[in-house]
Amino acid sequence: MSHTLDASFLRTQITGILVAAGSAPAEADQVAANLVLANLSGHDSHGVGMLPRYVDAIAEGGLTPNASVKINLDIGTMMALDGQRGFGQIVGVQAIELGIARAKQHGSCIFTLSSAHHLGRIGHFAEMATAQGLVALHFVNVLSRPVVAPWGGGDGRFGTNPCCIGVPLAGAEPFLLDFATSRVAQGKMRVAHNKGEQVPDGYLIDEHGAPTNDPGVVVVPQSNGLFGALMTFGEHKGYGMAIACELLGGALTGGGTWHRPADTARSVFNGMLTVLIDPAKLGTQTSFEQEAREFVAWLRQSPPGAGFDAVQIAGEPERRARIERERDGIWLDDATWGEIVAAGIKVGVTVSA
Repeated sequence: MSHTLDASFLRTQITGILVAAGSAPAEADQVAANLVLANLSGHDSHGVGMLPRYVDAIAEGGLTPNASVKINLDIGTMMALDGQRGFGQIVGVQAIELGIARAKQHGSCIFTLSSAHHLGRIGHFAEMATAQGLVALHFVNVLSRPVVAPWGGGDGRFGTNPCCIGVPLAGAEPFLLDFATSRVAQGKMRVAHNKGEQVPDGYLIDEHGAPTNDPGVVVVPQSNGLFGALMTFGEHKGYGMAIACELLGGALTGGGTWHRPADTARSVFNGMLTVLIDPAKLGTQTSFEQEAREFVAWLRQSPPGAGFDAVQIAGEPERRARIERERDGIWLDDATWGEIVAAGIKVGVTVSA
């Protein structure tokens, strides 16, 4: 079974559950809107399916509702920020707003954010920056059960460690590159498992370190109580990028890196290093706009390859998905919807489609 639900209905239901779980209404509205936007963008892995985990994390005491970002260091163009275990959709936005203001003032800003609960879709922050004409670079680590294997390794040792780069394009929508350094996002495996689907070769290894197509190996404990692991994208190159994200997003920010046995905690903590640059203050604005525009036009002149209609750039599939899903509704598999209903029941909210 499945459910196709209107975005506004989902926002209302998710908001109600979050309020019952302890969030102030304004916080609940913002988190719900962020989750639904991820679904609208085609990234169901970072959408409303995360809600049950958030409810559990609040109950565990790992996720703190109504927390705000704390400034530990501020020297104008550089800040060290502490998310204080608050919703990433809240403290992440607060952090990027602080960074945008500084980059507009000084021309650039580097900031670290530690101890944020699950930041969600990192592209959301890059979209905020590019909307203000800024270039944005984000390096993120994940403190949760390690689900990605090192290149040449046979079990999970770190998280999906996303990287995101946003570049504004004059007179056009921005270039928005947002990717997990794993071959595929962990949340996409949860979605595939809930839908009863197999995944392509090269995505996963099982609990014995052998290749598998079963996404369940990274979603539920296997017969020996262990989990399988995701592979990195691009073999050793993606593995190197994942290490960079762990060192920059985890070690440099003060949020910490993962180097202990896995546990069953439901909380997910992120550290993020962000670099913001204002081309208007760099002295290259005119040439930047022209060269970027001409390069993208040059790309689009390439004849479509087999199986493709046209050449695209990063960010376009998400923008197209938003239009389609706002119109047609958001599809959720029965298992995911059942988990959301169960999360509501835990906090005394009845949800029905």
